[in-house]
Amino acid sequence: MKQQRRRSKKLIKGLETLSLISSTIVSSKFLDDILTQIVKLTADMFGSKICSIMLLDEKKNELIIKATQSLSEKYKTKPPVKVGSSISGLAVKEKKPIFVLDVKTDPRYMYPEIAKEEKLCSMLAVPMVIKDKVIGVLNIYTTTQYEFSPDEINVLQTIANQAALAIENTRLVEELVVTKDVLETKKLVDRAKALLIKHRGFSEEQAHRFLQKKSMDLQKPIKEVAKFVIIAFEDKE
Repeated sequence: MKQQRRRSKKLIKGLETLSLISSTIVSSKFLDDILTQIVKLTADMFGSKICSIMLLDEKKNELIIKATQSLSEKYKTKPPVKVGSSISGLAVKEKKPIFVLDVKTDPRYMYPEIAKEEKLCSMLAVPMVIKDKVIGVLNIYTTTQYEFSPDEINVLQTIANQAALAIENTRLVEELVVTKDVLETKKLVDRAKALLIKHRGFSEEQAHRFLQKKSMDLQKPIKEVAKFVIIAFEDKE
């Protein structure tokens, strides 16, 4: 009965945590701040020793710690793990939560020495999914044996997916910024080339080479060189 009451309290706190995480995601904070806040809120919800978010490096097919509230340097600096190996990698590969009752004795856990030193016991690794694609994993550890209920796992899965949404939104914004910069650079370079053709009698190829050479000589982006050319010649227009 006591355990049931504790679980009920955790689920209520879980809903409050989800609300706070939603508010954090729509704020103007940077991604690192958002993920740090997510692991802190999640760890607080379960009173866990360590909570972490590991992101997938698709080129290397491995998971790297991106955020944790843990003060353990050994945990924070532990090497990346390959997808399919370790508990976290298995959660990503199978696209489902993986539970371990005691990481100190489970052969799939790759760092038993850290588990012993940090007094870690039960672990739940939940995949972070966005549009049916796994981009990372949310890990949570307890210091005593603890079996997560289906409701608790569902709450943690929702939190993991919220974190995935924050990452996806940030990436989309970054892509928009890059696209905007590329278009602005092209516009300035085209304008600078037109002025060089008009005032210096360059061909289009000569004008482009001129801008590239100046960019290398001055060690400045071609966008900045194009701005200088436009300022110099537009006074003569």
